[in-house]
Amino acid sequence: MMGFGQAPAVPTCSRAGCREPAKWNVNWRNPRIHPADRVKIWLACDEHVFYLREYLETRDFPVIVTPLDEKVNRVPDRQGLER
Repeated sequence: MMGFGQAPAVPTCSRAGCREPAKWNVNWRNPRIHPADRVKIWLACDEHVFYLREYLETRDFPVIVTPLDEKVNRVPDRQGLER
């Protein structure tokens, strides 16, 4: 059993209904309300990483996808990204 405020033992995908182990961080922010150093993270499995990235990019949110164990400190505006 997991206590309040504790992370699950195995990180799982953030896609609604998915319980697969996460392998990716989908790092993003809403540039209308957050500065570049305010990084929000959704977790993704291999099957949903593209879906989650596209979902955010179609809303003009800057996104950087990294492996699960790699963290980023900033998500610059989209025009500043080379990925």
